[in-house]
Amino acid sequence: MILAGKTVIVTGVGVGLGRECAAAVLREGGNVVLAARTQANLDATATALDPSGRRLAARATDINDAEGCAALVALARERFGGVDALVQVAAFEHAWGGLFATDFATWRQAFETNVIGALTVVRAAAEAMKARGGGAVVLIGSQSMFKPTLPQAGYAASKGALLSAMYYLADELGPDGIRCNMVAPSWMWGPAVDTFVKGQAKQRGIAKEDALRELVGGFPLRRMTEDGEVADVVAFFASDLSKAVTGQYLLVNAGEMSR
Repeated sequence: MILAGKTVIVTGVGVGLGRECAAAVLREGGNVVLAARTQANLDATATALDPSGRRLAARATDINDAEGCAALVALARERFGGVDALVQVAAFEHAWGGLFATDFATWRQAFETNVIGALTVVRAAAEAMKARGGGAVVLIGSQSMFKPTLPQAGYAASKGALLSAMYYLADELGPDGIRCNMVAPSWMWGPAVDTFVKGQAKQRGIAKEDALRELVGGFPLRRMTEDGEVADVVAFFASDLSKAVTGQYLLVNAGEMSR
C-alpha cells in the first residue's frame, strides 16, 4: 500500500474524480480528509467510503475562502497529525464558448476558482507539509489545455494557467521537500460523461455504444479512461514512489494524444 501512514487532503469530492481519489487513498492505506462545498454530500460520501470514520474526516470548504482552507488543514492536523499530500480536484468547469460566444464573467469565475482558489488551498497545505518535512501537491489539469475538443476555451485557459503556476510552485516548494505535479485527463468515464454520451445518443437517434465508439474509436487503447484509473495515477504522484518527480504533468487519456 503506497500511501500507508500518510494523510492526504482531497478537494472537490463529489460523484466523480474527487470521490475516486479519496477511495484510492483509503485503498492504498492512507488517511483522507475530504473537502467540497456541501456538507451533506461530504457526509454521504464519507459514510460510503469509511463507515467507521477511523481513517477519514470531512469539512465543507470553498477553496476560494482562505480561512476555510486553513480550517481544512487544521482538521487534518488535529485528526491525523499533519498533511503529507494535497490532491486539488475542485474546479469550476462551466466556462464555455469561444471568442464571440463567451461570457467573460464566467471566464473570470473559472480563473478565480481554478487558479487563485487552487493556489489558496495549496498555500495552506504547503505550510503544513513544511512542518512535516515535505510532501506532495497533485493538481488536476485537463487535456483541453493542449487540444480543443469541446467548446470550453475558458476552462481550458484556466487550466493552462494552473499548469504554468505548477512549474513555479515546484521550483519554490522544492527546497522544503514538497513536490508539485499535475495529472491531466481527457475524456474520463464517470457519471458526468455517461450522462453526456447518453444525451448525444438520444439527440442523434443512435445507440449509446455507437456514440461512445465515435469518441474513442481512434484512441490507441480503443476505450475511454475511467475516473478511477486517473485516481490511480494521482495516488502515484502523492506517494513516495514519485519522490524524485516534480514539476511534471502526465496525460492520462488512453493514448488519445501525446505531448
